[in-house]
Amino acid sequence: MQKGGENMEIGEIISDSISFPSRDWAKILILGIFFLTSFIIIIPIFMVMGYCFRILKSSIAGFNELPDFDMLGEMFIDGLKVFIVTLVYFLIPILVIIIGGWASIASVSITGMADPTIFIALLGGISLIGVVLATVFGLMATIAIANMALNGSELGAAFRFSEILEQISMIGWGKYIVWYIVMIVIGFIGSMITSLLSQIPIIGIIIAILLIYPYIYMFYARSVALLFTSNVEMYVSEK
Repeated sequence: MQKGGENMEIGEIISDSISFPSRDWAKILILGIFFLTSFIIIIPIFMVMGYCFRILKSSIAGFNELPDFDMLGEMFIDGLKVFIVTLVYFLIPILVIIIGGWASIASVSITGMADPTIFIALLGGISLIGVVLATVFGLMATIAIANMALNGSELGAAFRFSEILEQISMIGWGKYIVWYIVMIVIGFIGSMITSLLSQIPIIGIIIAILLIYPYIYMFYARSVALLFTSNVEMYVSEK
């Protein structure tokens, strides 16, 4: 057990998080099975979210091992909470994109504009606003879920905005944004790997679902925890 991610820089956080899932390949495979079965019924996807939340929670507490797949009911509830928090935070960007797209189509229909560039400009402008909002709310949602983990899975902790903003400030906005960009790049690399694997009929897709997807999710959960605790030790100790 160690004390969170105290004084860890981005490179150290990424290095630790990349190696973290490989400490127990059996658990990667178990999470992969949950992923695979979620294509048949929806319930296992909440188990995936719940387990990643458990990684986040245990890593914030200072543990360096992958948590066990026990207390499945609790894991499901935690996954449901993560889903609710994510949905609430991204609801505004989604609504902006949907309403904006509908308004763009409606304006063309009503005014009878023949020039498609006007419609494209309207739709592009709305989409850009939606992407900006999604990025801002995404930054908030990540730390909101970490704050929920810090506070014993209390759902309300994910919506204590002043606390969340204080924690981001303690991490450092610059450091947080750099980490966020790195996560996007790594996510893109992961998607390229899964795309290449999917070119192999059946076997490639199964490997991607059973190993690559869970590995990336475990990496991300660990990375969030280490970032969260990298500059908020004083705050964590007060809890």
